[in-house]
Amino acid sequence: MALGPSSSAQMGRSTYAWDDWGPRQDLQSVIVMETILDAEPQTDLVVLNGDLITGENTFLENSTDYVDQLVQPMVRRGLTWASAYGNHDNDVNISAALILAREQTYPNARTAQMLPDPDAGVSNYYLPVYPPTCTPSRNSPAACPPALLLWFFDSRGGFHYNQTAPKTPLPNWVSPRAASWFRTTNAALVATFNNNSTPIPALAFVHIPTNASLALQQRGIHPHREPGIDDDGPVARQAQVVCPDDGGSTPGGGDAPDDGVKCEYGGQDGAFMAALAETEGLLAVFSGHDHGATWCGAWEEGGVFLCFGQHTGYGGYGSWIRGGGQVVVSMEGLRDGVVETWVRLESGEVVGQVVLNGTYGRDWYPRTRNEKTRLPRGGG
Repeated sequence: MALGPSSSAQMGRSTYAWDDWGPRQDLQSVIVMETILDAEPQTDLVVLNGDLITGENTFLENSTDYVDQLVQPMVRRGLTWASAYGNHDNDVNISAALILAREQTYPNARTAQMLPDPDAGVSNYYLPVYPPTCTPSRNSPAACPPALLLWFFDSRGGFHYNQTAPKTPLPNWVSPRAASWFRTTNAALVATFNNNSTPIPALAFVHIPTNASLALQQRGIHPHREPGIDDDGPVARQAQVVCPDDGGSTPGGGDAPDDGVKCEYGGQDGAFMAALAETEGLLAVFSGHDHGATWCGAWEEGGVFLCFGQHTGYGGYGSWIRGGGQVVVSMEGLRDGVVETWVRLESGEVVGQVVLNGTYGRDWYPRTRNEKTRLPRGGG
């Protein structure tokens, strides 16, 4: 199975919708998606890993219209896609719930809300992936166990929808309720399909990375053993700059490395990190959010790989070359706990091609060049 072209990468977002700069950025974002999809024809599922739209720069009356433009590359190719929402998908003019409703008008959208708890966010759900030799049956689901589970989590952030000033921030971490739902649901799936004996291989997608990614970065990212860009230091992560009296994330959404507000980290994403670390069969977690981070690292506590994707859209901060993360798994690889991943750049080049396995972190790979691409502000 191949995931792409935008697995674990932030997608095209409309910035400055009121002048020609925003629409030109959006058009270029779609071109990037088209280019990557053409170069990766074996794609089975596209993952939009958060910040589909810059909600603060849209209007209330047409904010979800940008979803239509964003999904057209998949619609034209008959591809399915699934989303995990990010902090910029929640603001006074837009909400993750509204984006979900718009996505679900398309039959190829697989984005869902399986945890009916508005305080836990929206995009908490899973997708089962079945082996090619087996067709699941409603009458006997245990006869066809999934070969892989894809988990999606809502890291929230941003601001409450349709609020009067001052804006009310949303917590910018995966809710402990979502972490509990994850544990309980995964245990039920293992009990149903594998008689409580064998974990089901899994991958996870969440927009804002946890503090475990920061710990990996502080340990040091080796350019040849963990290839990728490592320009966002420290990486912006869940519960960053959360003050005891603000109820959530500070203004700005935590998307840039430093919001200028200093508070002590309170471990708000601890329940989620514990759930990830304790879930047998979980192979890798893919995040976006930090546009200047594209590496994978081995999280020793959970035996899980933590990865960043390439920023895909021309919205948002930074001018690192755009691209999309690719993730490939096979039946044999899943049995051995092996995942292959790389980044396809808008130039067509492949970088950061690695195998996530027992020797990752010791194997030697080509260094990833740190290139920039800029859309001219004026003219053509």
